[in-house]
Amino acid sequence: MQLTASLRSALVAGAAATALFTGAAGAVAAPAAPSAAAGAPATVHSPYGQLRPLAVLSAERLATADLVAAAKWGTGGPVDDPAREQEVLRAVAEQARQLGADPEVTVRFFRDQIEANKIVQRGLHRAWDEDPGRAPTERPDLGQVRREINRINHELVQALADSPQARSAPYCAPLLTVAAVRVRHERHLDALHTSALARSLRSVCG
Repeated sequence: MQLTASLRSALVAGAAATALFTGAAGAVAAPAAPSAAAGAPATVHSPYGQLRPLAVLSAERLATADLVAAAKWGTGGPVDDPAREQEVLRAVAEQARQLGADPEVTVRFFRDQIEANKIVQRGLHRAWDEDPGRAPTERPDLGQVRREINRINHELVQALADSPQARSAPYCAPLLTVAAVRVRHERHLDALHTSALARSLRSVCG
């Protein structure tokens, strides 16, 4: 299942009353409606409790894209880094195998994470090109940023390994939508990061 443009629009607007996943059975209540998660308390053992960490950690990973963009800004280097991407995919596939999780599902999910990260990087670079006054004045240590990304990756693989039932259930899409919209509100995500969050989660439910 994929997050559709409807969900992206709902996230940007901060109201997911009609947000849909492709193939989802129906609309999802806005995060302000407590009944949306009724019967699915945010405990680690509940379906919602299993899916929420994927949205939270994906948003946390997206925050590092700002630092990566700043590290690359003005260097003339491309956003795409195939060698680094393959390194990440090999590492998460191996961790998935060690956890008894599906490496192919894990790699597919992380391809989405990588593409979402690049959406943010490209969006920020365009914004800084258009308004150099908004561009960063300091360059983060890319090695340090990547260590933080590796930490988040490790937690994301664990979250995937902990949620196979919730991710394969018919209610995955509605619950993940609720989680994503709530994370959007909690982190006050702008349109760029909201769109990237939707991209990062599109293969969670299957």
